[in-house]
Amino acid sequence: MSSLKRTPLYEFHAKHGARFVPFAGWEMPIQYTSILEEHRAVRLRAGLFDVSHMGEATVTGPGARPFLNYVMTNDFSKIKPGRAKYTLMCNPSGGALEDLIIYCMDDEEFFLCLNASNIETDISWLQEQAQGFDCKVTNVSDNYVQLALQGPRAMTVLGCLTSADLSSLKRFAFEKAQVAGVPAMICRTGYTGEDGVEIFCSPNKAAFLAESLVEAGQPLGLHLVGLGARDSLRLEAGYPLYGHEITDKITPLEAGLEWTVKFDKDDFVGKAALMAQKEQGIKQKVIHFVLEDRRIAREGVPVWSEEAVVGEVVSGTLSPMLQQPIGSALIRLDYGSTDNLCVKVRKCSIPLELKSPPLYTSDAD
Repeated sequence: MSSLKRTPLYEFHAKHGARFVPFAGWEMPIQYTSILEEHRAVRLRAGLFDVSHMGEATVTGPGARPFLNYVMTNDFSKIKPGRAKYTLMCNPSGGALEDLIIYCMDDEEFFLCLNASNIETDISWLQEQAQGFDCKVTNVSDNYVQLALQGPRAMTVLGCLTSADLSSLKRFAFEKAQVAGVPAMICRTGYTGEDGVEIFCSPNKAAFLAESLVEAGQPLGLHLVGLGARDSLRLEAGYPLYGHEITDKITPLEAGLEWTVKFDKDDFVGKAALMAQKEQGIKQKVIHFVLEDRRIAREGVPVWSEEAVVGEVVSGTLSPMLQQPIGSALIRLDYGSTDNLCVKVRKCSIPLELKSPPLYTSDAD
């Protein structure tokens, strides 16, 4: 792993007994105790993640807002400072190059959070597309550590360490405040399907902040959480992961993310292709499913309709909360009904029970 990058919290993770794996060029903690234990902690109490492998960029200047409205599928024409939006960035053929969250700092400054595997290509694409707009795209990934504090007790834990008015911090809002005396940006966002925040701070203060959150959270049952549970949590919630449910060959319409595409705004990259696809109908789509079986359908397993392969699984794991396998698949729509889909695991045919995300909610308990 000598060639892998490490986040500023590597020593923190090692101290707390993390097991590391390579991920998107980084040496990241996969788990501390067990994926099951960490997953359930987030669903029932609180969990703390290091997501500092994610990338950050700023778009600044008088042309920042119109530029983002042109290069993203969502509408940024009226977003106000202190608010954030989830969006996709597409190529001209409508394929998704990235999904990201964009934070409006002020009318001429926007802060972008990017997937770890796409940082360099994303920023190069943005800089290329920004030509002709009065704005500047800057990679600021080295300036930030990102922590995610998630779960039903997350805000209680955070409230022990900040005087910020957390009751006024609505979903997809953010504010700058001190947390344990550390200047930070607190964002009411997350990737688990639970309440909580994502916290950006300076790398040189990250270990102190993380230890402070662990100390404050211990009486409330907080667990440190690795990438293993992060993946099972997001799949239970039905959230896409780039390279799986969305790729440059899968459009937002095919991924079930049409709500992020604002066709009524002016021209944007990919609009013509997406409009044509909307009018003609999609030819493939992402579905979510559960299995009434103990065997897991992993990524790459073919999906069958009678005797024909009609797609493949793009994500699959065991749901710790449902106690059954769950997953998502990309399937063709030229074969007919989706009523009789199945996977074959170890020579056994298992029917897919299709479900609309989220696959699990706390209301089910």
